Amino acid sequence: MLTIKTNISVMLSAYFIHLAIITTIFVILVVSLNVSLGYTGLLNLGHIAFYGIGAYATAILTKQGYHFLFAMFIGAVVAGFSTWFLTIITSRLKGDYFALGTLGFSFVVYVLFLNWTGLTRGPLGIAGIPKPHIFGLIIRTNVSYLVFVLFVAIIVCGLLYLIVSSRYGKLLEAVRDNALGASRLGKNIFKLKYQAMIISAFVASIAGSLYAHYISFIDPSTFYLNDIIIVLTMVIVGGLASFRGSIVATIIIMLLPELLRFVNLPSSMIGPMRQIMYAVLLLLILHFRPRGLFGRVDLQ
Repeated sequence: MLTIKTNISVMLSAYFIHLAIITTIFVILVVSLNVSLGYTGLLNLGHIAFYGIGAYATAILTKQGYHFLFAMFIGAVVAGFSTWFLTIITSRLKGDYFALGTLGFSFVVYVLFLNWTGLTRGPLGIAGIPKPHIFGLIIRTNVSYLVFVLFVAIIVCGLLYLIVSSRYGKLLEAVRDNALGASRLGKNIFKLKYQAMIISAFVASIAGSLYAHYISFIDPSTFYLNDIIIVLTMVIVGGLASFRGSIVATIIIMLLPELLRFVNLPSSMIGPMRQIMYAVLLLLILHFRPRGLFGRVDLQ
């Protein structure tokens, strides 16, 4: 009996550590989207593509023998360049049309992941992604990986907070609130938009790198279009232009559906019930707190 209790305790401990790692990675992803959506007013539905680019870039390069940090940096650069290209082709689009344009970009990236078999192995995915090797230390255990991703999340969130709290951040907010007025004052609106998108994509690719090296296997379905709905829900529930809201909402939305595991439901119902919970939570927030939990601006 004691052995059984010990095994259950170990399993629960491993389960909660896994949840903490995934939640922390999503915190980085959600905060990065809030930079472009909450602070700059750009509804970027292609954000999940940058997440995937970071994951695939580091997976491919590290399996070729390159250092993890170098591979992560290259992935971020590729994501940033992709963002620059995206902003060029969508420069004349605004509002809903811009959102549809970025959604189309996400679909194009997904198709590349699926069909560029010589590079991505297509639907077979990339397996055996090595654990990060940093300054002679290989992060092998989940506990050490949790410490690592927490450290990265703190650094990333801290740097992003410094950016949005600076005078440059006020310019981004000016683009969101009154782009025409900012342009009349001589500000380059297009330049500010693509810079915000690049910052957002750069950080999203870091989250993708952390995810790939934790799971050690990725395939195109991991970065499909419907994943942006969950990330967007987290931003809206937490509130636009609020990193605190993004962090709290990510924790709530990631952990709340896990309660279904402790309810006696058929396994076939757990997936649909999660989607229902996301929808109900989003509707309640939009009805009772239109700005989200800690939002500072209205969702337009």
